[in-house]
Amino acid sequence: MEVVGEEDGDTEGKRKNGHSKKEEKKEDNERGEKVQKKKKNKRIETSSEQESSEEVEDEVEEEGEEKPEVLSPEELEKLKEAVDERKKRISTLRGKPWPMRKKLLTLRESHEFVEKYEGALGKGKSRKLYAYKVMMLKKWMKFQRDFENFKTACVPWEMKIKEIESHFGSSVASYFIFLRWMYGINMILFGLTFGLVMVPEALMGRPYGSMPRKTVPRAEEANAMDFAVLWDFGGYAQYSVLFYGYYNSQRAIGWLKFRMPLSYFLVGVGTVAYSYMVVIRTMARNANEDGGGDDNSFNFSWKMFTSWDYLIGNPETADNKFASITTSFKEAILEEQESRKDDNIHLTRFLRVLANFLVLCCLAGSGYLIYFVVRRSQKFALEGLESHSWWERNEVNMVMSLLGMFCPMLFDVISALENYHPRIALQWQLGRIFALFLGNLYTFIIALMDEINLKREEEEVLKLNMTIWEASLYNGTLGANSTAPPITVHPADIPRGPCWETMVGQEFVRLIVSDTMTTYITLLIGDFLRAVLVRFLNYCWCWDLEAGFPSYSEFDVSGNVLGLIFNQGMIWMGAFYAPCLPALNVLRLHVSMYLQCWAVMCCNVPQERVFKASGSNNFYMAMLLVILFLSTLPAIYTIVTIPPSFDCGPFSGKSRMFDVIQETLESDFPAWFGKMFSYASNPGLVLPFLLLMVLAIYYLQSTSKSYKQANLELKKKLQTGPTADLHAAEQNEENKKKKKMAALKAAMDLEEAQNARSEAPRQQRNNNASQQSYRDRGEKKGGEHRAHQGKSNHQIPPSATRPPAPRGHGLPGPLPGNQRQPAPSVQRVPNSQRH
Repeated sequence: MEVVGEEDGDTEGKRKNGHSKKEEKKEDNERGEKVQKKKKNKRIETSSEQESSEEVEDEVEEEGEEKPEVLSPEELEKLKEAVDERKKRISTLRGKPWPMRKKLLTLRESHEFVEKYEGALGKGKSRKLYAYKVMMLKKWMKFQRDFENFKTACVPWEMKIKEIESHFGSSVASYFIFLRWMYGINMILFGLTFGLVMVPEALMGRPYGSMPRKTVPRAEEANAMDFAVLWDFGGYAQYSVLFYGYYNSQRAIGWLKFRMPLSYFLVGVGTVAYSYMVVIRTMARNANEDGGGDDNSFNFSWKMFTSWDYLIGNPETADNKFASITTSFKEAILEEQESRKDDNIHLTRFLRVLANFLVLCCLAGSGYLIYFVVRRSQKFALEGLESHSWWERNEVNMVMSLLGMFCPMLFDVISALENYHPRIALQWQLGRIFALFLGNLYTFIIALMDEINLKREEEEVLKLNMTIWEASLYNGTLGANSTAPPITVHPADIPRGPCWETMVGQEFVRLIVSDTMTTYITLLIGDFLRAVLVRFLNYCWCWDLEAGFPSYSEFDVSGNVLGLIFNQGMIWMGAFYAPCLPALNVLRLHVSMYLQCWAVMCCNVPQERVFKASGSNNFYMAMLLVILFLSTLPAIYTIVTIPPSFDCGPFSGKSRMFDVIQETLESDFPAWFGKMFSYASNPGLVLPFLLLMVLAIYYLQSTSKSYKQANLELKKKLQTGPTADLHAAEQNEENKKKKKMAALKAAMDLEEAQNARSEAPRQQRNNNASQQSYRDRGEKKGGEHRAHQGKSNHQIPPSATRPPAPRGHGLPGPLPGNQRQPAPSVQRVPNSQRH
């Protein structure tokens, strides 16, 4: 028991000792904290500004946690400085040479500090107002960021195009960007025609069956709803708002008194003007973004070190980005290889001339074939289309579609002879297909002009027949003095003219539909079915179908781009006679985007030579501008020169279509306004104005070229600036050294000349003294010398063998007949001792 008690006492003592030690440690810790605080306060007064701000931040954190409401003016000033310091650190954190972990930690701490203490800089209401402003500013910044993300997400098909670009390169993606741009243009054209032409006529115009132009003829009623007739846009489709002939020539329709003929004309002109404006504006913006110059300086270094986006958090996006970087390296490598390639120039020229000759033969053959087919179709139309087959009725459209499908393939084979850079080869291919489509289209238009002339002749005959028919109907049904009401004839039974405008609109609609169907069928058979056969028959075939023939198909950029451009040209050309064409084109482009995106990703493979597309798609835009100009010429010609049909369309009864403008000016505007318009439209004013515009365009183009050249020169100077400055500095140093050496040499020569001039009098005196001594000696020894002259040869004194002294300025040499005197020895002072 005692032992246990002793043990308990020992344990109690140890516990007491432990408690006392803990209390001592706490006291020591408190003392240490106080000392540290004192040291911190001293350090604040003597340390640098950055250290003082950090210590003030620590003190502010401690005080803020304890008493956030009570802050003295000095503390508020310190808090403001600390907040400003943290904000500055946040803005300059990106340029710090710190590890990423340290940057993230510092950024997080700085944000937390600013968010916690930024609102404490005011008092009472001002503090709440400041906190409210800070909160609203943050919400506004978040709204702006979300709105930018929303705008990016609202761009149609952006992610699809980015994915295609990452796998197939920028050349294939440029086609889909161009398709999206065309879709936007056609949406505007569709809105104009649908909202200002089709809807007003459908809602406020006369209904179907109220007049002959809005009624199917009695002979066609039986087959008006057949699928074959509707597929050819005949029957009820022909007598609807889809075509020109359905619209009434009544000046104002509906309770709104809507000017239908004026609206139809202005919408037709406005769509063309808007198209011109948008195309030219896009070309100018692309030219400004391009800027000229060479952007390939340190190309591989930039791609290696700056291509990756570190904000990517989606695995699929990361895969697309990786594929995009890989494709961009392929493009850059091909550009470098093409810039260093050296070929046999004579063989290359011969092959290029041969290729152009073959292309010209193909173009001539296709033009003759279309002209032959159109002449045949006119013959079939005169004989009656009912007695001919489906191919003979649709021969023109099918031949044009097949030529547009197979001729580009032939041009692609021919272009392999030329050995151009892929981008230049694409431009040549586009130009050739452009010439093919343009020739085919104008051949088709010329044939249509012939058919229009036939329709107008038929119309003149019908006018005479209708006059006879009306007279016979009147005379056969009414007596001489009859007062009965006139007999009403159903509109379906009234004879009507051929309406050449509706015929032109039908031809363009059929051409658009047949071209669209040909494109989709070629896509499904030529790409999808081919890919399926190669994929599944490769396991049981004799050779490798994927690597050899037929392999997977490549995406034809040139053919698809030209298809888009000429499809749009036909829309511009035929929209005046078929207001439904913009709606059909919008539907076609919408389906084409999804179908071709799917076909590219599933059925096509990247090209073997992936090349970079042009920075600005101005080549596409230039071709689009040309086709816009060429497609509006036939429409303008028909509007200005050919009289409209007498019994169909909004301009029936007028000598020319543009007479609706003069009619509106006379009826709805004052007389003075009509006079001003007639004076402004006078050719004497219009031609000088056009000439002035041409001169202004020429001047602006010349100025732009000079600015571009100056920009290129500045870029060259910037690129060669450091090396040129270094070379100039080295040249200056060399010139300074040369000048210094020349100055030293001149100083040495001058000093030697001065030394020689100072020694000359002394040397002359020595010479005179030596000559006098020699004369004295000679007189004394003259007798002895003459006595012994015959006995022995005289001995030459040793001094006589020395060379004569140099003759200086004012220093005479030895006289003739006298012995040479020894020259005094002069020691040269070394160069190092002269100074």
